[in-house]
Amino acid sequence: MIVVNIGVVGANGLVGKNILKALSEYKVVIGNLVLYGSKRSAGKDVEFNGDEYKIIELSKDSIDKDLDIVFMCAGGDISREYNELFISNKTYVIDNSSVFRMVDGVPLIVPEVNLSKLNRDTYLIANPNCTTIQSCVPLGVVDDLFKLKRVTYSTYQAVSGSGIEGVNDLVNETINLYPYPIKENLIPLIDDYVSDGFSKEEHKMINETKKILSLTDLEVAATCIRVPIEVGHGVSISVEVENDLDVNKLKLAFKNDLSIALRDDTQDNIYPIASEAKGNDLVYVGRIRKDLFNDKILHFYCVADNLRKGAAGNSVQIALHLIDNII
Repeated sequence: MIVVNIGVVGANGLVGKNILKALSEYKVVIGNLVLYGSKRSAGKDVEFNGDEYKIIELSKDSIDKDLDIVFMCAGGDISREYNELFISNKTYVIDNSSVFRMVDGVPLIVPEVNLSKLNRDTYLIANPNCTTIQSCVPLGVVDDLFKLKRVTYSTYQAVSGSGIEGVNDLVNETINLYPYPIKENLIPLIDDYVSDGFSKEEHKMINETKKILSLTDLEVAATCIRVPIEVGHGVSISVEVENDLDVNKLKLAFKNDLSIALRDDTQDNIYPIASEAKGNDLVYVGRIRKDLFNDKILHFYCVADNLRKGAAGNSVQIALHLIDNII
């Protein structure tokens, strides 16, 4: 049994709280747990496994040099400023911001797909975009069986993907974060536009999918939409493959994959729904069907908890691999 020292930066945020929950559920044996936050959060008590921990204000002087793993969940600016300081102490950093994801030499990890990218010297590890994580789990299976040629996404992303401000706009029926009332709308723009008409969020999915799957020539398109639910991203995925499609073979592969929950029964209206995915790290997959006009195009739908598998759960699963195989 390996005992590790763990730090969580942004422990009072949505992702930080879910990391603590996932660490408890996965029964990680922790020697020293250090919780970091902003000046505003410092001094607050956080319960973990029956004990109370105080949040410490993150500063250069408060960095614990004996941490084995630190989870960065406080945004890109904090990651830019502090990642190297933790790494200089031989602490493995699992970064939930977007700033290092596409940096050469920084592995972008979905454990079901590309753990082979990790080794003893990969001290900085990027956690992918929430919707990309859940999409790449089933896409990895499809690619193994049929060889991906093109992927087209339409996402339906819960407000918690915007942080507590997005949740507040939904719950309180305010218009502080989104340009329109989210309670009564689907908003077909997440993050800002770029010059080609796609959004930054869509570019994240496009670029990260190619990096995670190690398919530099893969054609990817995405349309990302914010929807008025609190937790649980849905993604409609259409893929074109190079090999002959066998839907039954794919369903069997999904069924036998421990990270996937197959929900695909047209007779009994069984399909992936957000409420079932809430609170766990499974990716729910269903509505699997061949295209009507091209027998090498497949359509399916997947759902996952964006705070768990899409962020905290994926991070902790990366940490488990480090603990069991590297540290």
